[in-house]
Amino acid sequence: MATLLYRLGRASFRRRKLVVVLWLVLLAAVGGAAVAFKGPTSSNFTMPGTESQRAIDSLQHEFPEASGAVGVIVVAAPDGRTLADPALKAAVTDLVTEAKGLPGVVGAVDPFAAKAVSEDGRYGLVQVQFNSRADELTDAQRTAYEQTGAGAEAAGLRVGHGGEVMNSPPEVGGTEGIGVAIALVVLLVTFGSLVAAGMTMLNALIGVGAGMAGLFALSSVVSLTSVTPVLALMLGLAVGIDYSLFITSRHRQHLAEGLDPEDAAARAVGTAGSAVVFAGITVVIALAGLAVVGIPFLSAMGLAAAGTVAVAVLVAITLLPALLGFAGAKVLPRRQRGAAPHAHKEGFGFRWARLVTRARIPVLVIGILGLGALALPAADMRLALPDAGSGPVGTPAREAADLVKEGFGPGFNGRLTLVVSSPSAEQTAAAVDKVAPALGGTPNLVTITPATLSGDKRTALLGIIPKEGPTAASTETLVHDVRAKTHGLGGADVAVTGQTAVGVDVSEKLSDALPVYLLIVVGLSVLLLMVVFRSLLVPLKAALGFLLTVGATFGITVWIFQDGHLASLVGVSTPGPLISFLPILLVGILFGLAMDYEVFLVSRMREDHVHGAGAQEATISGMGHGARVVTAAALIMTSVFAGFVLIDDPIIKSIGFALAIGVMIDAFVVRMTIVPAVMSLLGRGAWWLPRWLNRALPNVDIEGEKLRAELDAPVEERVPVGV
Repeated sequence: MATLLYRLGRASFRRRKLVVVLWLVLLAAVGGAAVAFKGPTSSNFTMPGTESQRAIDSLQHEFPEASGAVGVIVVAAPDGRTLADPALKAAVTDLVTEAKGLPGVVGAVDPFAAKAVSEDGRYGLVQVQFNSRADELTDAQRTAYEQTGAGAEAAGLRVGHGGEVMNSPPEVGGTEGIGVAIALVVLLVTFGSLVAAGMTMLNALIGVGAGMAGLFALSSVVSLTSVTPVLALMLGLAVGIDYSLFITSRHRQHLAEGLDPEDAAARAVGTAGSAVVFAGITVVIALAGLAVVGIPFLSAMGLAAAGTVAVAVLVAITLLPALLGFAGAKVLPRRQRGAAPHAHKEGFGFRWARLVTRARIPVLVIGILGLGALALPAADMRLALPDAGSGPVGTPAREAADLVKEGFGPGFNGRLTLVVSSPSAEQTAAAVDKVAPALGGTPNLVTITPATLSGDKRTALLGIIPKEGPTAASTETLVHDVRAKTHGLGGADVAVTGQTAVGVDVSEKLSDALPVYLLIVVGLSVLLLMVVFRSLLVPLKAALGFLLTVGATFGITVWIFQDGHLASLVGVSTPGPLISFLPILLVGILFGLAMDYEVFLVSRMREDHVHGAGAQEATISGMGHGARVVTAAALIMTSVFAGFVLIDDPIIKSIGFALAIGVMIDAFVVRMTIVPAVMSLLGRGAWWLPRWLNRALPNVDIEGEKLRAELDAPVEERVPVGV
């Protein structure tokens, strides 16, 4: 592997103009394809095979006029007045008429006719039925819906616009650019060269640009959720900068040792590039493994992010050496250019490694117990899909949800839909009559709304109003109770659906899939690391260290986002359950990134050990040489992820926060503290591998042993490795 990448790096350096042109042409091509073929993203998290999704699918055939998105316009009378006031009632009637005339609307229900007026008469709900799903609505339709009610407001009513119609993709503006700016500052401090920092950032931006453009080009044929592009952007930026940082750092080290720029770049790609390739493969495995759990929207998220990571790896091992060729000696600080070759100076990393290895037992005890304590809040973790009530304060959807809660109670924001269908209208009617008696006395049930019948009267929809909001534990219990009590009622097909029921089903299926996913991904990655490090204990140690990382990350995220401690510091206005796919997504991404640092640090330990250093000496040397770069990489990745915490969307905010905290914990506590302590404790045993397994595993030569032997051999004995 190292020899192959050495040749690739040398070829890219020599033909740098061609390589740059090819990448720019590719970037322009996929950019053009993205503009031409970009499709819409969806805010719906569908889950095939669940009861709620089967009901939605059947409605499209049996009751198509009720299968589209639903908007809810809430109106509130001023203090001291009610909607029965003639002037206010006329304003509400005009609002209903206005809503019926909106593009794509098949009907709007008068709150007086539907008895959707609060007990005090001050609040009313206007249900607006669209003929298309929320993700199929145009911006013009959504804007027209949001602008209704000007006349009602002029009459003195408060008007809020909510419902599925208000589901829109999160906006990615300039706030996440703060993380990129911080990353650039870290690069400047690390390299001491504007050229090196700018080139590394440019390399990463080209890679993420190509990856994102390719993703958007496929969005017209592949269904993507609104979170998918943001996740791909987040990961593409982070790993793109990190991978370029590692190779550039090794290139600078070789230049300082006196190698000519071409050989320095080739060796950097051959050695550090090998670590980048295998680290990237680990991340890709972890992300692509999301497809194994059989959840379409999660599969698309994982594959999209894996694609951007793969592009980042390709850019790092091809475009970067070409850019290094243009930069020449300018990648070094001014004081080092033209200076005599010098050995790498021992810095803080060496001192830290010696301290950790000397105090390895206390370090392990404190580190493991500390991370275990941070993980404790995770025991109470609750999962749900976010609702409008958990959205940013001041947004139209949040204002409408608050208005509904104020007038009717939180349960009206978590309405369930009971779908009753049968082969005949008579059987459906009989089943509908049995619903109320069957559900009588059910805990957390407030009321059942009258049935709405399809044209052939064989399908009926009933609204079930829970006592608490859509993400409450009692509402989840109510979903199961209603299903148990109405299953097969009157011989009809009865199903519970709606956004709240979908959220419950999604959360439960994801929870069931997590252990399987964890086993598959960790198992494959341990096998890969076994090939890379030719050791049994090092991969097992890496996996166990990851469990400490993910446990502490879950604990801190629950403590802030769910329990509400220090929530205002990260802009969380309404603490509540974590987004249902966060745990499985976090496991996939964090495991891949954790193995990045494991590969970068331990590969250098392995490299020094293979080249004759003792176990303790190799551990200290690997940490000493890698600490500065891993520190910079972790700070960069944390900065990029933390930049997304500034986005108002609660899903993106929680993902960005969890990844930022997870990277900090894994890099500084697990990989740079616990790992060297464990390696020191294991000594030579860390590299033990049974002979039969040693013979069976392929030798990928990530540490460049064969490459160094060929390059250090006398000229007459040297096997050509250049191009």
